[in-house]
Amino acid sequence: MMNNKGFTTTNLHSDRRSKPEHGVLHKAIHPSVAFEYEDARHLAEVFQGKRAGYSYGRQTNPTVTALQDRITAMEQGVASIAFATGMAAIASTMLALLRQGDHLVSSAFLFGNTNSFFSSLMRLGINVSYVNAADVAEVEAAVTETTRLVFVETIANPVTQVADLRAIGDFCKSRGLLYCVDNTMTTPHLFNPKSVGAGLVVNSLTKYIGGHGNALGGAVTDTGKYDWTRFDNILDTYRSGDSTLWGITQIRKKGLRDMGASLGPEAAHHLAVGSETLPMRVKQACINAQELAGFCDRHDKVDHTFYPGLPGHPQHERARQLFRYFGAIFSINLAPGVDCFDILNRMQTVIASSNLGDTRTLAIPVAHTIYHEMGANRRQSMGITDSMIRFSVGIEDTEDLLEDFEQALA
Repeated sequence: MMNNKGFTTTNLHSDRRSKPEHGVLHKAIHPSVAFEYEDARHLAEVFQGKRAGYSYGRQTNPTVTALQDRITAMEQGVASIAFATGMAAIASTMLALLRQGDHLVSSAFLFGNTNSFFSSLMRLGINVSYVNAADVAEVEAAVTETTRLVFVETIANPVTQVADLRAIGDFCKSRGLLYCVDNTMTTPHLFNPKSVGAGLVVNSLTKYIGGHGNALGGAVTDTGKYDWTRFDNILDTYRSGDSTLWGITQIRKKGLRDMGASLGPEAAHHLAVGSETLPMRVKQACINAQELAGFCDRHDKVDHTFYPGLPGHPQHERARQLFRYFGAIFSINLAPGVDCFDILNRMQTVIASSNLGDTRTLAIPVAHTIYHEMGANRRQSMGITDSMIRFSVGIEDTEDLLEDFEQALA
């Protein structure tokens, strides 16, 4: 056992601790979708949850289990479920836990696809109120008798607002509300949502945890902080045994099993191996982001720079208190008359791409791509201008990135 070890040590030795086959240091890729049981009674007990084991690849897989255990350790939770993508994790969780007539309070500064999915929830009769999550008072004012869940992101993409995470957690606890935090932008290395009372934590594993742009994946982790006996929507079928596991069991059964957004074993292997260098990658990316954001903040071709690490950021002090570093995402509004496409086309090291959390620095014209579908009015309410460029900063040499920014903006 390796109790009380650091984040990196624990993660590096995660597979080895579970004694994988033949003494390998990485859990093997198990592509089989079916599993043999010499005693048929054992198969039935696995299906009924009375025995640990594997029933069918859509629900469970040894390679995926190893990854789930890693994520649970990172988030200091009680259990995790991995999905095919981060959006699959969010959608499956919401559809498994909410029902017609329920109310969800969400940060207004949302990832575009999450916003789109919440619009779909509204068409299914689940009401959604969007608030400025940087102010807990707005969350409090939006809560009704039918509110079941509060959903926030740690650092908003692309304008980098930082939610009032601790105060919202305290409020949710006082009202018995399920608090769900999307930790993708900060990762478990920079921030632990459990520390502010989050009951569920979502991560897009595609981004920083996998980190190399070579595999899609998502996860939801139950931190053990929420009392599921207070959640009316838990089905009678899952109200047995340890109540701490009621929620994650319903997400696994009604979300993963019934909706089928399963993570494949090969992707799980890539994500697990990628996660081993998370602390080193994120540290360097954050150092680079701080330097680049400072450079842009001083440049006459840039009208405004959005980055929590800048002293002028509205939530700079909050971010300093909550996070290990200030993150590796920042955005700029270009000065009037400066074309965002021209700037991107002049960049040589920075890559025009829609992903984030890669080892490489990526950039995208926000209003014209990932937030185009929202429409001009919603973009305006989120502070997104037509000249905005979002940068996902990678781990390149800082001097090379600064040189590329300097020549592109010259």
